[in-house]
Amino acid sequence: MAPHTSTTQAVPPEGGPDPSTSGRARARPAGADGAGRRRLGPGWFAAVMGTGIVAVAAATLPRAFPGLRATATVVWAAAGLLLIVLAARYLGQRTLRVHAGDPLLAQFLGAPPMALLTVGAGTLLLGPRLLGERAALDVDWVLWSVGTVLGLASACAVPCLMVTRHRFTPDAASGGWLLPVVPVVPPIVSAATGALLVPRAPAGQPRLALLLGCYAMLGLGLVAVLLVLAMVYSRLVHHEAPSGATVPTVWIGVGALDQAVTALGALAKATPSTLPAPYGRGSAVAALLGGLGIWGFAMLWLVLATALTVREVRRGLPFAPTWWSFIFPLGACVTGTSALAARTGSQPFVWGAVALYALLVAAWAVVAWHSLRHAAGQWRRTGGRATHKPS
Repeated sequence: MAPHTSTTQAVPPEGGPDPSTSGRARARPAGADGAGRRRLGPGWFAAVMGTGIVAVAAATLPRAFPGLRATATVVWAAAGLLLIVLAARYLGQRTLRVHAGDPLLAQFLGAPPMALLTVGAGTLLLGPRLLGERAALDVDWVLWSVGTVLGLASACAVPCLMVTRHRFTPDAASGGWLLPVVPVVPPIVSAATGALLVPRAPAGQPRLALLLGCYAMLGLGLVAVLLVLAMVYSRLVHHEAPSGATVPTVWIGVGALDQAVTALGALAKATPSTLPAPYGRGSAVAALLGGLGIWGFAMLWLVLATALTVREVRRGLPFAPTWWSFIFPLGACVTGTSALAARTGSQPFVWGAVALYALLVAAWAVVAWHSLRHAAGQWRRTGGRATHKPS
């Protein structure tokens, strides 16, 4: 294989590298260095993911608080509205081919499907009060199905592009790889959110197929995330540590691992209604023991990501759209910890989930505020013409 030559080690504060330094890709589509980079990038869908996970995590907390569910419903509705706006804008600009041909932007093509999956889960958990049970279920089926298809497509297509067209240096295994590649996060999110639909699927073969498919996507994503984390860890040890706007993407590993914990817990609840008793008990054991093991590794990665972030904050971490990479992983920490709290009844897990949720809300508020200021600044600079640098 030819040596990799694209450098994706850093993302400038605006959320997208200068076209001249993004690296070379073999047979890149026309416009990859032009208009495509000045328009809305797929990474902006991380804002939907982050906002949606705030609502979903509230619905799964092991402790209820007055007004929390109503507030979470409002946040879910905001995430749904943002998803509609971004999806309409992204589809309207017709830059998917350009972004797929770009070695940096292609890594974020897993964000749109995960945004669909997150909003879909919120619709099922929080939407019935506004939409009704039947309508909420139908909307979730549509969002989950589309999100899963797109997530699997990006998870298969992007690695092929990286192998056949994109070229990277040995130290280019940034945390951003964890969005769509070799397939990682989208299939795990599909497994976690699809488990909520298993009891609502028609009994018999359809329900069995959905459950087995969710387990297969969990295994597919979990093995892949461990492989990619090994590459990222090797990069951190053997090359210069990430800096600037790249640092938040290291947190994506935390989200991938904790989504696996969440998926194991949700699938363990769904399995007894579909598979015979031995498998139901086995899934419960896997959710507890396997979930605890993965959660422990996620906490190790959380400590590493926190240390790198604190180091960069002391140097002056500029705002960039990549800051949304903090939010979804924190939300996954909440849902994963809540799943273990529900399964064990352990008070440290219960109050750990509550503390993590408080941190999640604070972080989301900060990132959302900076994002609004960033968008307002972009609007003023362009005289009202919506042009975004991608993240």
